[in-house]
Amino acid sequence: MLQKNSFFRPPDPMPARGLMPPTPQAPAHEAPKPAEKAEDRKEAKLIVGPDIKMKGVEVNDCDTLLVEGRIEATLDARVLQIAEKGVFSGTVAVDNAEIHGRLEGELTVRKQLVVHATGRVSGKLRYARIKVEEGAELAGEISVLEKSSANLLPKRVTPS
Repeated sequence: MLQKNSFFRPPDPMPARGLMPPTPQAPAHEAPKPAEKAEDRKEAKLIVGPDIKMKGVEVNDCDTLLVEGRIEATLDARVLQIAEKGVFSGTVAVDNAEIHGRLEGELTVRKQLVVHATGRVSGKLRYARIKVEEGAELAGEISVLEKSSANLLPKRVTPS
């Protein structure tokens, strides 16, 4: 037989007498403490899964974008990861990029770009440091960011 409120909320379990001390209850007037350190913040990660297609998107305030499907977008993030079957078309400004799939468009990497053997990058490419595995393909306008401009480059990229 159902008791009132038992359908949506389980009744409080009754501990065996004498075995468990009572649990202290927090006063109702105390608000939860906000996170004091930036390290406590969870990573903002967006995953475009396999067989997913996104078009006409602007992605901002993203720590990591993982592309396993296809995305046409403008991206401002810390890290871009493109899986082997992933495709990114558009404008990108990131600190680090790791390319296993394809990137078509404008790519600015403020720190390090890694293009793996299965990676293909075409378009306008600017980077501070680069690592290219044998078998990777780079095509288009390729240039090195000067150390001073890599630090001064605005994080926000506006499409032209």
